[in-house]
Order: sequence, then structure tokens, then C-alpha cells
Amino acid sequence: MINMYEVHETNQMIEQENLDVRTITMGINLLDCSDSNLRTCCNKIYRKISTLAKDLVKVGNDISHEFGIPIVNKRVSVTPISLVGSSCCKTPSDYVEIARTLNRVAGELGINFMGGYSAIVSKGMTPSDELLIKSIPSALAETDFLCSSVNVGSTKTGINMDAVRLMGNIVKQTAEKTKHRDSIGCAKLVVLCNAPDDNPFMAGAFHGVSEDDAIINVGVSGPGVVKYALEQIHGESFEVLCETIKRTAFKITRVGQLVAQEASKRLGVPFGIIDLSLAPTPAIGDSVADILHEIGLEYAGAPGTTAALALLNDQVKKGGVMASSYVGGLSGAFIPVSEDQGMIDSVVAGALTIEKLEAMTCVCSVGLDMIAIPGNTPATTISGIIADEAAIGMVNQKTTAVRIIPVIGKGVGEKVEFGGLLGYAPIMAVNTFDCSNFVNRRGRIPAPIHSFKN
Repeated sequence: MINMYEVHETNQMIEQENLDVRTITMGINLLDCSDSNLRTCCNKIYRKISTLAKDLVKVGNDISHEFGIPIVNKRVSVTPISLVGSSCCKTPSDYVEIARTLNRVAGELGINFMGGYSAIVSKGMTPSDELLIKSIPSALAETDFLCSSVNVGSTKTGINMDAVRLMGNIVKQTAEKTKHRDSIGCAKLVVLCNAPDDNPFMAGAFHGVSEDDAIINVGVSGPGVVKYALEQIHGESFEVLCETIKRTAFKITRVGQLVAQEASKRLGVPFGIIDLSLAPTPAIGDSVADILHEIGLEYAGAPGTTAALALLNDQVKKGGVMASSYVGGLSGAFIPVSEDQGMIDSVVAGALTIEKLEAMTCVCSVGLDMIAIPGNTPATTISGIIADEAAIGMVNQKTTAVRIIPVIGKGVGEKVEFGGLLGYAPIMAVNTFDCSNFVNRRGRIPAPIHSFKN
């Protein structure tokens, strides 16, 4: 039971420390919408989402108003569309028709993002998977609310390098298709390894086949709350530091638990998980990098950054699992560049490079996220970056991801404006040495030896 003292603390966190519930995400199973006729399939998809999610935005707004808790986004994630469209989609254009349907229903319902324009190809690609992947550039160019993800590897299966190679090209094509908007299509496309079935955060959200027919997942945030708490114990020992982060994460997760339970009850949809990831925003003070600064680093990227981030991530998880029995999704600390003012400042100061970010992803959620790079970066280089990040996830049995944006027409030293939660980003330098002979090998990288646990 949440008591009045917790309510008072929560009000302070909301009013002074940028606490919010980042998203209520309704996951919807669309497998029963599959049909041999494309028009019929699209109509079934439209009807099912419209029926189940018709009150999602209203309920989210009502809860926000009644409890005084900002709920930033209301989202829907669906079954990977490569599975749903396998019977009726014979060309990439057929999949784009489903994308238009998803975008239309998202717009009519007033939700912020629709996730699940996805394919799971960690071991191999079916013809349907490949068609969907090839449709992604057009689908993202023609829609406003759609998000797309492709899972190219896992600890159990290894890394599908054919998919990795293809995704390097897809990222470039998406950048070209949306170059009139600073290649923003790539901000809605993520390449994953070990993708979870219950992630409420875009662009990687999809409704896994192991889930109920519909589910409510909630993603909380709160880097500003953690930063404020650490300011009160400045210079204290690691023991005090860890306990403070843990207690703060507990309080943040309790807020998410309250919202999730209310949303589940009012919508008549089962509660799934709380994702307690520290998701930053462009707002001053709402930054994971600022937490690292408070821990003792001049800038994110300084020596000690990976250790400090590992500590932060671990204590967030420990505090969260005490607050809710159903913690899932990604749950940790996000380190997107464009969405975190402290990260942007670190890049501008020269403290933070892509290589250091890659090292940091070994110990946090999720990966190389919202990083703008020169528009002339070769597709094979992007594939090499994806392969590196997938390898970190595969070997470390964790989710990793790449959401990278080659901004067509711009180079290192320039910046790109996305607006809203996506913020802005400096164009970061990329290692220019060639990896094409590696990327162009066929087949897959085998699963690591420690994956065999039966």
C-alpha cells in the first residue's frame, strides 16, 4: 500500500526533479489478424487495435490528472508484423500498406508511437522477414507514428551477419528517404540483439509471441530524481552512494507500479511489467550524464565512466525489483546522445566518442542510441557498428541495440535538430577504416560457448 509520506515525496519528485512516467504501452497480439488477403488483413488489424486501445489515451490522461503524475507518452506495440503479414504480403509494397494502416489507427487514437513493424531474424530470415525489412525505408518515410525494429542476434543463436549486412543498407536507405527532415526516419529504427518481448520503450517495442492477447506495460523515468538525491550526499562513500541510488529507484518504481495497476484496471487489460529504465530528456537536469558527473566525473566519457555507469545500472535494478514483482523490459540506464543534454555537452567537450559509448553499453541499457553520424558513412561501416554492438549483447547475455542516424548532407561538427523528446545531436566522428571484407562474409557468427546451459 502506498502511504501519504510516499505521496508527498512523489509530489516533490514531480515538481522539482523531472519525475515522469515515460510511457503506458499497450501490447496487442495481431496473429489472429493474419489473412491471405491484404485488404482483409489490414481491416482486421485496424479493428482490433481500434477496439482494444480506444480508451488508452483517455485513461492515461485521466490517471495523470487524478494522481498529478506526468504521463508523457501513450503507445501501442504489436506482434512483429513480419509474422502477421506473412500470408498476404508478396512484395515490400504490400508491407508498406500495413504500415499505412498502423499509422492511420495510431493517428486516430491519438497515441504517440506505434511499435512492432519488426522482424526477428537472429538465426535466419524467412522470405516474409526479408520483404518486411526491405520495406522499412519506405514505411518510415510515409508514416509519422510508426517505429521499426529488427532483432539480428541472441545469446542462444549467435549473430545473423546476413541480416546485419542488410540492415546497414536499410539504415542508409532510410536516411536517404527522409533526408528532407534530417534523416529522422532512422530515429524510429533500431537494430537489436536479445530483444525482450515486453519492452515498452520505442523504437524497439513489439508485442512478443509469449505474451497475453493484450497487456499493459509501463516505463518510468527519473534521472533528475536520482541526480537530486545524490546532490544531498555529495562526497560520501560508495556504500552511501549505492544505498541512495537503490532507495531512489525503489520510490520511482513505486510510482510506475501505481500507474500500471490503475491503467490495467481501467482498461480491463492485464498488467505486464514495469520497466524502470532511467530515460533522459533534453530538459536541463534530467540527464544520466549529469548523474555520472555527480558521482565524480568531470564529463561522461572521462576515465571511470564505465565503472560509474555499471554501479548506477546495478543499483537501479536492485532498488526496482524490491518495489515491484514484475520488473522487465530493459530496466537500467539509457545513454542516448540526442535525448540527454549532459551527453551532448560531453560530446561537444570532446570527452565522449562512439568507441567510449560502446564500452559503456557493456554495462547498461541498451546500446548506441540516437547517435548522429556523417551522412556519407558507408553502409558497411554501419553494419560493422551493428555487429560490434550485437556481439556485446550476445556474449554478455544482455539486450543491446543500435539506433544510429547518418544525417544526409551533414558532417562532423554540425548538429541536427529533431525536436521534442528526440532533442538535438552533434554529428559524431566515425572510425573510417574499412570493414567491408568482414561484413560481406556470408552466414552467421555462432553462439558463444556459455550459451549451452541445458
